[in-house]
Amino acid sequence: MGHSLLLRFAPAIFVVLWSTGWLAARAAMPYSEPLTFLTLRYVLAALVLAAICSAMSVEWPRERKAIGHALVSGVFLHAMYFAGVWWSVMHGLPVAISGVVSALQPILTALLAPYLVNEKITRSQWAGVLLGFAGVAMVLSPALAQLPPDKLSGVLLPLGVNVAGMIGVTLGTFYQKRFVTGGDLRAVTALQNVGAACATLPFAFATETMRIVWNLQTILTMAWVVLGMSIGAVGLLVMLIRHGAVSRAAALIYLMPPMVALQAVFILDETLTAVQMLGMAITAAGVALVVKKA
Repeated sequence: MGHSLLLRFAPAIFVVLWSTGWLAARAAMPYSEPLTFLTLRYVLAALVLAAICSAMSVEWPRERKAIGHALVSGVFLHAMYFAGVWWSVMHGLPVAISGVVSALQPILTALLAPYLVNEKITRSQWAGVLLGFAGVAMVLSPALAQLPPDKLSGVLLPLGVNVAGMIGVTLGTFYQKRFVTGGDLRAVTALQNVGAACATLPFAFATETMRIVWNLQTILTMAWVVLGMSIGAVGLLVMLIRHGAVSRAAALIYLMPPMVALQAVFILDETLTAVQMLGMAITAAGVALVVKKA
């Protein structure tokens, strides 16, 4: 009963947790470089999960192949995606544009699903994909329109990095669906964070100073991204992938930009236009079409 109840509300909880990633990147930006912060985040998340596994006598994967698949999935789901988002935001890419890039994931997933996992996409789901993207564009159009033309060239590299991160998490979703189908979620997520740390550390060491300014804001941000994001949100994502179709899990990404906008209203005192609110409703309708049961 408890497990079925969690599955029922998991999508909504996942959307709320995952959408805070952009705000967390902005909160950490003044006090740390992105890859350094993320590397420490992965290490701490792995240690916390290892402690939980030890206290609860969780059985770890024993086969080398299973361990390897968990590590590789962590590189895709954690290292590539979060590094792409955080690096791009901390190097000048507006949060709104980063949200648009992330919202493209369901379209890429829908295009690849028939070829990679033999997953059929119905006509109503295709309609949901297009409807959701139109809604996202409406939500983010004011921010995109305010970007000066002379600053477009300065966001090309961060935009490319963000796109690479989006591709990484898309491939990671398929990889997780195909190769990481068993094992305790706590142990698997711990191994994923180990894989992400191993992948991110060399780049942080080579390109950054590896320094973090510790204060209350930094500590709270780190605590949130470790517990709420690396453990809570990613654990829910893995659970959703295991219990649902890949395209339906990915379609939840459409709700991220509207959620970021709502958080900006209450946390940053920003305002929402009528067009943005209409876009949120259209986005929700599109998500409903994609994630509904066949």
